[in-house]
Amino acid sequence: MVRRIFWMTVGAGAAVWAMNKANEATRRLTPDSLSGTAARGALHLGDAAKRFAQDVRTGMAEREEQLRADLGLDGTAVLEPAPRRRRTAAPRGAEYRAISAAPGSPGVALPPSRAGSTPPALTSTPRQLEQRRGKHP
Repeated sequence: MVRRIFWMTVGAGAAVWAMNKANEATRRLTPDSLSGTAARGALHLGDAAKRFAQDVRTGMAEREEQLRADLGLDGTAVLEPAPRRRRTAAPRGAEYRAISAAPGSPGVALPPSRAGSTPPALTSTPRQLEQRRGKHP
């Protein structure tokens, strides 16, 4: 007899639990509840997108500041007048040249540039030299 009462109590408890779960599920699946859940999800997604965009903007600003400092575009590069040379046609903006890279920038490790030398790809060919001297083949 005690067994029957025990199992009847367990069955009644399981039935109450199942009924509560079923009522909860039906409340969750009503149109108002579904629209509220979707709205909350959309708001959460919008907030996450705003935070991501703000993080990207902050990172971009930091990187731009770092690049400006490394390239000397923030006013740390020292300029001096270029020496006056006799040229037939000076390019525009050739009045000044940078004399050094900003301290701590990657440009400090580079070897000094050869301002007066011509790259090997632009040297004259023997035919061009002969034409300049007046000898035509």
